[in-house]
Amino acid sequence: MGLKLGLHVSIAGSIDKAVDRAVERGCNTFQIFTRNPRGWRSKDLDREEVEAFIEKVESFRIEPVFGHMPYLPNLASPKDETYNRSVESLITELRRCVELKIPYLVTHLGSHLGVGMETGFKRIINAVNRGLSEVEGDVMLLLENTAGTKNSMGGSFEDIQHIIERLDQPERVGVCFDTCHGFAAGYDLRTMESVESTIKRLTRL
Repeated sequence: MGLKLGLHVSIAGSIDKAVDRAVERGCNTFQIFTRNPRGWRSKDLDREEVEAFIEKVESFRIEPVFGHMPYLPNLASPKDETYNRSVESLITELRRCVELKIPYLVTHLGSHLGVGMETGFKRIINAVNRGLSEVEGDVMLLLENTAGTKNSMGGSFEDIQHIIERLDQPERVGVCFDTCHGFAAGYDLRTMESVESTIKRLTRL
């Protein structure tokens, strides 16, 4: 497959312009938000833009493409209103990725807001199970590790393992290893040896 290098690129103007921006920067992969990431509401995807996006991705052979969940959802939230909106957002984003033929969707795992890891785990597991049960297709949901700050979920590989092992469709879930978050959480990445050791640990778990 060769080395893949890409950036998170803007969809400003129309979503297919993200492909142009990635190509202009010499990327052979890229990530996008499929909508404004700072709000709950999203307008439906424009059919012509969707077709142009898919055509450009195939034409430039730039793959794989990654979608990223918006900022507001918290899949671990103990607050029912926020949690329900977060699950609906996950379902919406999975559907948008199916429509755009984006094979991967990255999600943060959120914060339990002080009620404890056990409750946070249950919320996340139920959210992912519901999202994947309601959206058919080949989109793989990637759980992103966090920096391990107070109340955050997914700061360790073991946390992510705990979630995946309890999912109804674990084959549709993978891991996005954020190296900045990982280093902040205590995973050494300063030398080739420490990188290899960390990746072996991730792979084993």
